[in-house]
Amino acid sequence: MTTTDMVDIDPGRFRQVLAHLPTGVTVISAHGADAPIGMAANSVTSVSLDPPLILVCPAKSSSTWPKIRAAGAFCVNVMAGHHEQVTRQFAAKEADRFKGIDHTHRPTGPALCDAVAWIECTLEDEHDAGDHTIVVARVVAIEAVPDAEPLVFFRGSYGSFRAPDPS
Repeated sequence: MTTTDMVDIDPGRFRQVLAHLPTGVTVISAHGADAPIGMAANSVTSVSLDPPLILVCPAKSSSTWPKIRAAGAFCVNVMAGHHEQVTRQFAAKEADRFKGIDHTHRPTGPALCDAVAWIECTLEDEHDAGDHTIVVARVVAIEAVPDAEPLVFFRGSYGSFRAPDPS
């Protein structure tokens, strides 16, 4: 098979197979014109150490990403093991996503309390990628909670990961 050969892969099967790759769960937040804005995202990964860059892949159908793009900066909140319901709230359509959610102010966007890490970013570039957009962002500040348990998404379900006890 050459790189120019087209393969017909069923989208449902594609999702099913890729679900075997565990992903971290995040909430991308920003300061909106009138109120904080945010969305759940699991397509987040590091790209470069020098300069420090990450990528985020929002769906083109997202009604939230254009608002975050307009802000020009955002905070990636890496969700904790107990944040399944919070993540579902940020994934819901037409919801008041910040209702009842404790957060603090950061220059790039709201930082959700009890997250395991915060990655503050400025928008660097965007690339077309099928039904998603690849967003490259420059990391401008970072913070993490030691020994925190992150929320993980695997085969369509939420769970958590606990590092082995070194003793």
